[in-house]
Amino acid sequence: MSGLEALALIASAAAAGAINAVAGGGTLLTFPTLLLWGTAPVIANATSTLALVIGNAGSIFGFRRQFRAVRPWLLRFAPASIAGGLLGSALLTHSDERVFARLVPFLILFATVLFLAQGAFRGLAKRESASAVGHPAWWLAVAFQFGVAVYGGYFGAGIGILMLASLGFLGLGDIHEMNALKNILGSLINLVAAVWFVASGLIDWPKAGIMTAGALAGYYAGAHFSQRIPQRRVRTLITVIGLTMSAATFWKQFR
Repeated sequence: MSGLEALALIASAAAAGAINAVAGGGTLLTFPTLLLWGTAPVIANATSTLALVIGNAGSIFGFRRQFRAVRPWLLRFAPASIAGGLLGSALLTHSDERVFARLVPFLILFATVLFLAQGAFRGLAKRESASAVGHPAWWLAVAFQFGVAVYGGYFGAGIGILMLASLGFLGLGDIHEMNALKNILGSLINLVAAVWFVASGLIDWPKAGIMTAGALAGYYAGAHFSQRIPQRRVRTLITVIGLTMSAATFWKQFR
């Protein structure tokens, strides 16, 4: 591995970690960087997943003050996240990732539009408690989280934005608590996928090691400093990230 390649990998992982801590979509930085340096697509996907899931410990630590508030939601969403992540990672090893990857720009754009519109729907959600077990919105959210987890285990770009949109429709209003819950659930999805990829022999270990160091720093910085920014600015940043990632992937697909 050349010095330039190592620098590119650690920089992309650090930037991806910071983006994932705030909104999601960091895979769209690490995955293309690995491809640029000659890594096979499936190996690149698996290596990126492993590096970012280890690095996610930095953002979980950064959001530790929100754990108590999000614990009830975590207990509800964790089983669907684990099951979906396992299914998605199994699908990757038995199918062509290019087919699903073509859906990425549409999924990110759709999720960003949902996130923009969630304020209008939050008022409707507050008319009746969506947090009660048995509420239609609750079961719909669990089903949606399972779908997000399947996608996350398969490719993963944009799952943070999808989860933030879902949590917003459930009536959660504190963006920092939403980010904390999103990061924990995302780590569960990616952890299951990473274990599967390791067992399948899909990891480029030297590249995974150097990217993990960058991801740890990026995740912690993103989680730490995002909480010092007013919630309105964080929401604006999330929207900008979503639209930018969507535009970049559309351009890549249809140029």
